[in-house]
Amino acid sequence: MAKPKKNAPEEDENFNFIVRIANSDIDGQKRTVIGLQSIKGVGKRVSHIVVKRANVEPTAKIGTLSDEKVKELESLVLTYVEYAPHWAVNRQMDYETGADMHLFGNDLDMIQKDDVNRMKMIRCYRGIRHETRHKVRGQRTRSNGRKGLTLGVQRKSS
Repeated sequence: MAKPKKNAPEEDENFNFIVRIANSDIDGQKRTVIGLQSIKGVGKRVSHIVVKRANVEPTAKIGTLSDEKVKELESLVLTYVEYAPHWAVNRQMDYETGADMHLFGNDLDMIQKDDVNRMKMIRCYRGIRHETRHKVRGQRTRSNGRKGLTLGVQRKSS
């Protein structure tokens, strides 16, 4: 007798293999907490908070959830900044508005690029490091992070 595969898709007619939340496609085979983490801007902490607030089982496959639960999850993800503490959002004290925001997907990419461009324009230390493609956050550069036509150790000529 052949054993059924452990990772075989479930034979439920209501199972969704792709779930769309916050303009991101999520694999329906993944557990709810792991699936939410595939949205850019949602990490472990955010996904656990959202799942707990929606009263969804964290280990349940996200493809087995009803459409109402998926819509509830999406609304909780998009309104995360309203019920999250200010230290748990990914954009505190926005440069232009001064508000706390939590960004997702393409918005997160665009804001990060704008921040880097602003640092380059005002010629701050971090902006110069970004321009020259060096390490930005104080890492050592003598022996690490070399790329291109970099030579090894230079010996003194005697």
